[in-house]
Amino acid sequence: MRIYGNRELKTLTGQETRPTTGKVRQALFNIWQGKIEHCFWLDLCTGNGIMGGEALCRGAQEVVGIEKNSKACYIIKENWEKLAQPEQKFKVLKGDVLTKISNLKGQKFDLIYFDPPYKSNLYESVLEMIAQYSLLKSGGEIAVEHEIKYWETTPIEGLEICRQKVYSNTSLSFYTTKESNP
Repeated sequence: MRIYGNRELKTLTGQETRPTTGKVRQALFNIWQGKIEHCFWLDLCTGNGIMGGEALCRGAQEVVGIEKNSKACYIIKENWEKLAQPEQKFKVLKGDVLTKISNLKGQKFDLIYFDPPYKSNLYESVLEMIAQYSLLKSGGEIAVEHEIKYWETTPIEGLEICRQKVYSNTSLSFYTTKESNP
């Protein structure tokens, strides 16, 4: 798979992870252009690490990923090592997102990308934990990738929906903190 700057990344074979399509990836980075450089990026259900890799290529200061598949974690680390500049930091936490997200208490992220398996029941639980642990900086945004047939955007205490985009069967729903959007 190729990303920003025509860089080639390793991916897992088979269907263990579902990479974000090029169309959706390009749309997200167009929406967030101007916000990525020097940002703190959180990538939940990281998969092959393509989105975090894009963020590194576009100047993110730090990228943190959570992924439960150990083979994928190895590939993510390998890919991000190739992409990160000496001044950039990254880390991959191996484990279930519902368990590992608590390890991030006290940290703040500018941009959070959340792309769980579409048929999972992770959406509300993870968004509630992001709000509960105050992981999103004021003025930051969360992008949730989903299919409408499996999950519809719902109100989350402490967060509000700021926009939604649909690309064929895939949707991106954006949340921000309530205080950043009076």
